[in-house]
Amino acid sequence: MMETVYFRLNLTVEQMHSYYQGVASQVIVRANDGRRVQFPAQWLRRFVTTGGVNGQFEMRFGDDRKLIGLRRTGD
Repeated sequence: MMETVYFRLNLTVEQMHSYYQGVASQVIVRANDGRRVQFPAQWLRRFVTTGGVNGQFEMRFGDDRKLIGLRRTGD
């Protein structure tokens, strides 16, 4: 069974640099339902703009709790 988690993210370009430089490899967010969720920063690469990473996101996990999908759902 697949699980879906929604969260808002607002990371500056400077914050994203720590992920690209290898200083940080995991992102920890508070989901809309209050849960704390951790995932590999590499999943955010396709969402980086000149303003950083901003917006509302949907994350999908498989039965093994492994991340299988991440998409921006709006701003």
